Formats: sequence, structure tokens, C-alpha cells
Amino acid sequence: MKSEYPGAIQAATSAPPRAARRAVVMYSKTPPTNPDGHESCSQSRIAARLAELLGHEFAGEHEHGRDYGMPLFVVPRATIDDPGELQGLGIRDEADMFGGVVPYPFVASKLITHPLPHPVADAPTGWSREFGERVREVVLPGYSAFSLRDALAAGRALLSSGAVRVKKPSGIGGIGQSVARNEDELREQLEEIGEDKLHEEGVVLERNLDAVITRSVGQIRLGPHLATYCGIQHLTPNNAGREVYGGSDLLVARGDFEALLALDHDDAVRASIAQAGVYHRAALECFPGLMASRANYDVAEGVDESGHRLSGVLEQSWRIGGATGAELAAIEAFQSDPSLRAVRASTREIYGEAVNIPPGATVYFQGDDRFVGLITKYTTLDTHAHP
Repeated sequence: MKSEYPGAIQAATSAPPRAARRAVVMYSKTPPTNPDGHESCSQSRIAARLAELLGHEFAGEHEHGRDYGMPLFVVPRATIDDPGELQGLGIRDEADMFGGVVPYPFVASKLITHPLPHPVADAPTGWSREFGERVREVVLPGYSAFSLRDALAAGRALLSSGAVRVKKPSGIGGIGQSVARNEDELREQLEEIGEDKLHEEGVVLERNLDAVITRSVGQIRLGPHLATYCGIQHLTPNNAGREVYGGSDLLVARGDFEALLALDHDDAVRASIAQAGVYHRAALECFPGLMASRANYDVAEGVDESGHRLSGVLEQSWRIGGATGAELAAIEAFQSDPSLRAVRASTREIYGEAVNIPPGATVYFQGDDRFVGLITKYTTLDTHAHP
């Protein structure tokens, strides 16, 4: 049967199985800046749980030159953006890791979501002009730029239809973003970033939306397991009162995108799955060397200043992320009960004291992070509430 979903993860589903017992290691090019913080500790706990699920041995942080006595299964803390790292880790394809590899660093960022503002605009080595054209209809109106001149030109073009969201490519969970409602604000925000940073890192300029719903669409391949999901992200106030990522609610299907689409969805959800599919397929075809055994796409739906309802892919994640605890909970449920067709799984990130953790939840972190303060992160699973 022909796939209803044009962007099924081709590379991940074609990887051969690896039956031998392995040492599961966390990997990062440089040591974590906050090793006792919520993100680092949660990632390590996820890797340990992953090892248990696959029947492997968790060996902690990767140590260069160490003889582990068995093949490695690598869990990168961030998307691997230097293909030269693969040989030393023994990564041949997606079956050797849980995460992703990109041929150039910018490919792992939100920069690839939008085209350049004009044909001769500045761009880094490896930039794909074809990708921006192929995804134009499934992303929000916007541009990526690598100079003040090009960013101003892009911003002016977008301001003619309403406010512009200015996004640094390194920003996570809404951090590193601002909104420009006129040209003076646009110039001020871009000059604050600076010409050198714009040239080095780039910037995204995008139609600003209000009343935003952010959906997640993704697929994971873990050993013999394949699962595909869609869901909703939530915001929550952090300890400074700023709205940040607060968790995800996922509907996870056992199998590929056809299995997910066979469940009941409203039109908006079905559209988000299709948009993510176009984005994913274009990325695989336009950036040779891209590999992903875990892929997640953020799809936003909201209203612009003219009252038009828009939706589109915001960015991709080819590494363990905020929803990974829920993804693993679903895989564990499928492994335990072969009759399960789909489950609902959720993650929550709650700031402050007096957090009420539901019975049966898996806690990935609870403590005082020196950068963000008190935070609790946990996952819940519901094997009964699904279509």
C-alpha cells in the first residue's frame, strides 16, 4: 500500500537490527556545562532506561580511548554536527545510536526552516536553497539571514503583513526570541545581536502568531521497536515567571505513520502530520549525510495580526528532547503488551516547590538546578485512553 505520509523516516526504518549486547553511553563533544542540572541528569536517566529496555548495559558518559569490551550504542546529548566524530564512536547508521547526525551544524537548527531573502544573500557552506523552496508551503512565512543587510530586507518584507518574530537559532523553548512591530524595533533588535553574530550564527525572521498551539509530530526507532506519534506541547511559568516549555501530551502508535494515521484525528492534527512529513522528506533529500533514529517536529498553529489562521513547521529536533521520556514510556508499554495498538504518554516540567507527582509517574529530575532553580520533570502513561 502506498504511504499516506510522504515523509516517513526512510533511513531509520531501513537500518539493520543489532542483536549483540552493547554499552550504552552518553556522548557530547564537550563536557556538559551543568552536569548536575535538570537537562543533563534527565538525559542520563533516559539513557539508563533505554539501556534497560534494550537489554544493554548503561556505561555512563563516553570516555575516549576506553575499551568497553563490547560495541557501543550512543546517545548524543546534542545532534552530532561533525560527521568526523562517527568513526571514533562506531556509528555506522541509525541503529547504532538514539539521536541524529547532520552534515553541517546549521542543519540541526531552526535556520533551515526558511529560505534566504534573495538569491544572492549570504549563506554558509552547505546551505540548500532547494530545501527552503520545497518546504515553503508547510512552514510559516519567514526568512533566514546571515547579515544585517539581508536580515533588515527580510524583516521589512514581513512587516508589510504584520509583526515579525526575531529568533536566534540557538534559542530553546522560546528563549532568544523577540517581536518587532515596526522597522525601528526590527533594526534595534538586529543591531543588538550584532553583525558578527549574524554572520557567524544567522537569524530567523518569521510571521508572528498569537494564540499559538504547538503540536509535536515524530517517530522513533529503537532496536526492534518503531513508534510514531503526534501531540501537544504545553507552556508553564518558570521560576522567573516567564512562559517556557512545560511538557508534552503524546498519542503514540505502534508502527509507522500509516499506523498513526489509522487512528482518529481532527483536520488540524492530520494537517500537522502532513506538514511534518514534507519537511522531513525534504531534509533527508536536500542534506546528504543526515541520519535520524529520533525525529521530532514542532508545528505551530495560530493567528496573525490580520486575523488569518496559519500553521507550519517551526523547527526539528534530531536528538533526545523534552518528549523523550514519554516516547520511551510508550515503547516500554508496547514491549510489555504486544496487543497494544496505541497509548497516550505525557511529560511534565514544573517549576517551584510543592509539586504533586501523580501515582505511577517516572521522575527524571527533582531538585534545585543552579541555573533555573527548583524544577521537577516526570512522565506518565495511559494505556487505556486512546482511539
